[in-house]
Amino acid sequence: MAGIVISDTSCLIILDKIGQISLLQACYDSVLVTPEVAREYGQPLPDWISIQSPKNTSLIQLLEETIDPGESSAIALSLEIEDCILVLDDLRARKVAKAMEIPFTGTLGIIASAKQRGIIPLARPLFEQISKTDFRISEKFMEAILAELGE
Repeated sequence: MAGIVISDTSCLIILDKIGQISLLQACYDSVLVTPEVAREYGQPLPDWISIQSPKNTSLIQLLEETIDPGESSAIALSLEIEDCILVLDDLRARKVAKAMEIPFTGTLGIIASAKQRGIIPLARPLFEQISKTDFRISEKFMEAILAELGE
């Protein structure tokens, strides 16, 4: 396992849709979300996910001019927690995190990491399940990740 992960809403929704939300618990020592992310998720969170509010509300307000409240709060919290990884799937939010030099991954990155750590035997079946949901990701990008994983 590796450290702390702060998840945005899309990762929770996508992993829940394919029955794999437990991958977050399997891959990380601690899984955090903000109250905004918990509200956006809209259903009870597993008891192993902790809710924590970021302190810098002015940063959240500033970020909300560009990205949604869940992403804004997750980015703000990631700046307050040492050695954490942020999970973002939205391209605009990822660009903001990159500009702020915040380490991040996406839902596909979580699955790839689970494969690399031997938590799951193959990523392809999960990628195929995701492609049947409303998650928008290019087939080319998925295939590139699968190629890196040797699938």
